[in-house]
Amino acid sequence: MKRACQESAPALVAHEHTGPVGRLAPKPAPRAVRAVSSDRLPIPVLIYFLAVVIPIHFYAGPLYMTLVRVFLLVMIIPLLVNWLMGKYDGFLATDIFFVLHILWMGLALAVNSPDKVVSQMGSVGVEFLGGYFLARAYVRSAGVFVKVVRLLVLVVCATLPFAVYEALTGHPIIIETIWKIPGLRSENLFHIPGRMGLERARVMLAHPIHYGLFCSIAISLTFVGLKGIYSNTRRYLVTAAIGLCVFLSLSSGALLAATLQIGLIFWAWSLDRTRARWWLLLGLFAIAYVVIDILSNRSPVQVFMSYATFSSHTAYWRGLIFKWGMVNVWANPVFGLGLNDWVRPGYMMFIDSMDNFWLLIAVRMGIPGFLLLAAGVFPALLRMGLRDFDSDRLLWQLRRAWMFTFAGLTFTLCTVHVWTTTYSFAFFMFGAGMWLLNAVPGRDCTGDAAQDEPDTAHPRTREPSAPYSRFSPNRRP
Repeated sequence: MKRACQESAPALVAHEHTGPVGRLAPKPAPRAVRAVSSDRLPIPVLIYFLAVVIPIHFYAGPLYMTLVRVFLLVMIIPLLVNWLMGKYDGFLATDIFFVLHILWMGLALAVNSPDKVVSQMGSVGVEFLGGYFLARAYVRSAGVFVKVVRLLVLVVCATLPFAVYEALTGHPIIIETIWKIPGLRSENLFHIPGRMGLERARVMLAHPIHYGLFCSIAISLTFVGLKGIYSNTRRYLVTAAIGLCVFLSLSSGALLAATLQIGLIFWAWSLDRTRARWWLLLGLFAIAYVVIDILSNRSPVQVFMSYATFSSHTAYWRGLIFKWGMVNVWANPVFGLGLNDWVRPGYMMFIDSMDNFWLLIAVRMGIPGFLLLAAGVFPALLRMGLRDFDSDRLLWQLRRAWMFTFAGLTFTLCTVHVWTTTYSFAFFMFGAGMWLLNAVPGRDCTGDAAQDEPDTAHPRTREPSAPYSRFSPNRRP
């Protein structure tokens, strides 16, 4: 893979805008960033995307297989061997915590559900580690990362006609078509009550929540990450199309993920000249948490969940789920419950799902299982936010886009649960940003970032003019 780049124009231009944690952000090259010309999209990544969007399922003996599981089962051994050999730019703390998380999952299952250890390690473990390490192995430069984002945008936009049709008719035609092919299966066919006069679209995934979350991952990556790569008009239109896909899922969790990302984008735009804007935002969240905890008879988490749903009825039940989920966590703090049923009152027995990803991890794997996963996610987000990309505009905006995406998603996972394909894809995209932790400004870019038409003047010789964007600082000659 070509890792060298031409002399970085952003490094030569004076700083003006503030960076994500208060430092000055880079002043860009004249118009577009062409850092996508040298690196090619790796074939395994393309195959993985095809496996994600084609929901073909089948039985291999007693094992229930999906295309994602089949592909990752083939890839997982060489991926892990190459990781142990240090071929992915060394070892990250996140890598180790994620591996330990899956090993702890196996131990918790051995204690609570010994007959499920092999099947779960071969499905959940492979989906999680396989998706993450596939990204670690093949997405290791700005050029490849941008190509992955563009592929995601293409896939999401291609699903829009299917989502519109399903919202109007209630028929997921991709899933229904696969069920008609002898010997093949697909996602389960079931009906979920519609909302706002529309049916809830899931297109090719297990649930409308999953489809909405899948699409929401592309919002910041498109609007922020592809600035200068897409024209402004194209970027606005594509972001609007992605937002429509999220809306057609009619999922409060997916809409929350999109709303949080839009809120972060607006906050960055409105306080563009404020150095400490992100510390200010964290401080406001901390103050709000304390005030709610003092004034409300509910916990701040329950209050948050009550405003993250379409109805008070849903909010009420999610509050009960959180309350009794924590009862189960404290009753089984070390190894959790495994796959055994969780304890709850008789009037909640009809509820068989737990709409809180982080809580369910703690219930099934115990507090150590949750902490190992959290230790892989949250410190990486913090470290990513503290990286200094002031001299490289492209790395600066890709980091911001990735951070906005996963800041929104980690909050949203307090209100929804993900599994199978969406679970794997979420951690694939998380792993796709890990190269930024070791990226060197001015070196880890590709293509003609310092060249553009029609302006050929050296950055030092250009006269300053008013910026035309706040999301990534740009100047027109």
